[in-house]
Amino acid sequence: MKEIVIIGAGKIGGAVAAMLAATGDYRVTVADRDETQFSNIDRRLGICTVVLDVSDRASLVTVLTGKFAVLSAAPFDLTELVAEAALEAGVHYLDLTEDVATTKKVEALAKGARTAFIPQCGLAPGFISIVANDLARRFDSLDSVRMRVGALPQYPSNALNYNLTWSTDGLINEYIEPCEAIVEGKLVTVPALEEREEFSLDGVTYEAFNTSGGLGTLAKTLEGKVRTMNYRTIRYPGHQAIIKALLNDLNLKNRRDVLKDLFENALPATMQDVVVIFVTVCGWREGRYMQETYANKVYAGTVGGKKMSAIQITTAAGIATVLDLLSNGKLPGKGFVRQEEVDLTTLLNNRFGQVYNPDAIKVKEAV
Repeated sequence: MKEIVIIGAGKIGGAVAAMLAATGDYRVTVADRDETQFSNIDRRLGICTVVLDVSDRASLVTVLTGKFAVLSAAPFDLTELVAEAALEAGVHYLDLTEDVATTKKVEALAKGARTAFIPQCGLAPGFISIVANDLARRFDSLDSVRMRVGALPQYPSNALNYNLTWSTDGLINEYIEPCEAIVEGKLVTVPALEEREEFSLDGVTYEAFNTSGGLGTLAKTLEGKVRTMNYRTIRYPGHQAIIKALLNDLNLKNRRDVLKDLFENALPATMQDVVVIFVTVCGWREGRYMQETYANKVYAGTVGGKKMSAIQITTAAGIATVLDLLSNGKLPGKGFVRQEEVDLTTLLNNRFGQVYNPDAIKVKEAV
């Protein structure tokens, strides 16, 4: 039985803990500085908890020492502290961050490490990169890679057509920070909330626009090999225009605390959500210009005996699958490991990763 530490007892950390502990193959400890957060933890599964501030380096290293891996579900600005402690303690490190700068710091820490450092193990970045890379491999040469993901309410009922489904800090960061893209074969940065487009899937119209972090390390991997590659977040039409007014006209991009307070007190959270995943790759194969597409919708449901939102399921399944593959020797055991090194078929056949499989029969108890 592998001993695992999860940093962060919020909705995502609690979902990851439940998934792993329910298998009986992992002994899980969840750490958080806020003891009230442990209400998200299902103690019936034998999950242990510890009150811990990750800024206390010595205490964090003590908790990690002797464990198999640490999984960070903490806010992106704390991720580097966890990675540094993992290096000192000699344990494998996985995280869910979408922050580009943080991932570059993790990559630097991984140089020469005796254990694996695997950032961006969630949905986007994470699973979306694995899908895009798998589609890209099917071509002799590439033209474009377009990655679209959104966590949306099933029943939108406000002007933003949106409900909070995950980290407010992470959401704001994606809406403000510069975005990576490949344009004419070169890796560049483009502004968030721009290049809006509309598309339809299953008769529903969506909009999509630039947000930060979704490309993950795939941008560097495919630089020079594809003419165009970009990542955009999916929302219902009308969302982008209001967000741009809040950030630019009201200058809330420079007052993140005010924007966070506004979101958390005006936008209700929901467990009735749907995650929309839409990846399209175009290129040449056997002399013909071809297109391959992965499209999927994942809904809220019950996993491991616990009711979870769609964003909980997809994010938790991503990091749980990568941990499972690492534990079974199917991923490199040391150094920096990119999401695109994960084989899509292997992931979809994994006990956790099957929630992403559009061809699988979706059962109520997915894990």
